[in-house]
Amino acid sequence: MIIDTAAVDEALTTTRSVRLRLDLDREVDTQIILDCIDIAEQAPTGGNQGSRRWIVVREPALKVRLAELYLEAAGGRMIEARDKLVAGTDHPNARVMKSAAYLAEHLAEVPAIVIPTIIGVHDGSGKPGLFDSVIQAAWSFCVALRARGLGTAWTTAVLNRKSDLAELLGIPSSMTEIAMFPVAWTKGTEFRRATRYPAREITYFDGFARTWESGPSNPPRLSDGPGTVVEVDISAPASAVWPFVSDISFGAQFSEEFTGARWADGHDGPALGAQFIGSNHHPAIGEWEVPCFVHRYAEKQEFGWVTADRDNPGARWRFELTGFAGVTRLRYSVMLGPGPSGISVAIENKPDKEPRILQRRIDEHRANMQRVVKGIKAAAEQPPS
Repeated sequence: MIIDTAAVDEALTTTRSVRLRLDLDREVDTQIILDCIDIAEQAPTGGNQGSRRWIVVREPALKVRLAELYLEAAGGRMIEARDKLVAGTDHPNARVMKSAAYLAEHLAEVPAIVIPTIIGVHDGSGKPGLFDSVIQAAWSFCVALRARGLGTAWTTAVLNRKSDLAELLGIPSSMTEIAMFPVAWTKGTEFRRATRYPAREITYFDGFARTWESGPSNPPRLSDGPGTVVEVDISAPASAVWPFVSDISFGAQFSEEFTGARWADGHDGPALGAQFIGSNHHPAIGEWEVPCFVHRYAEKQEFGWVTADRDNPGARWRFELTGFAGVTRLRYSVMLGPGPSGISVAIENKPDKEPRILQRRIDEHRANMQRVVKGIKAAAEQPPS
């Protein structure tokens, strides 16, 4: 059998958490749900044991009570967040909160609610064998629904009321509930891919946080675009993190190499195309300055610059901010090349040592980046005086 990879890829990349587009009026045949569970049960499972058990809730009174539990667990806060915090604003999560609140208000109206469970109780030891035998099946269920024109949303908030859920559905204490899926036909079947980081930016080769723009070759080369990344979650909104990210000199108090920066003549602040001069010190090199050009800029979201040359930079640096519910994830990355820099001189002098030179330089950058990110986190989380 020849598998249509395009169809498989389409299903995998467009299986969204569907809420606003659930068709609450169109009945869903039970057999379709059973067919999707049959598909899901083909997922890998520890020891090849069939330990998953699926609960399908269709009885109206039970759905009403499940909806009440969901509201009590988190849905009420979702509705409040939509109405009081993000409604009418340009908050980046406004659409998500609107969608989540809608589901909380209409959960009892969906044709069916599916709850996957598994035999066993997680003991908190970190040992594999429980969740890793059910999560993949639950995802397969979602994709199987998508392939048939139905949709769902992966929800777990109701598990905050685990004992009430178990009592309502008669789930024994020897079972673990994994998620809750509202199931319905979707209004339309066209869904777009979500915005995600490209594989190149989140895939590390031969060690954590080791990125490459291409390849890497064997042995690795500067032309492969070596880089690294540091990420941290900050308990503060992006508006509190942004002033430190966009301050070109802030990191100098934490880095052992970067000593400061100043805006070039005719430039007085961060903006696309702006230029600043960075000052640095390294015990093996001494002191030097390098022109930097802002090439990525979106307020409270992204601030990136290239060094030495706009068109053929020696390095590319970037801060990115994403957030949800008052927490900001800060991502700080660097990629060396493709243009000349101090490291290319070192490689020219000792070409046989190129892989070692690259790794040493990346390790130096990452250590300083970690110090800077730690400093930003401390500053952003500092209570206002």
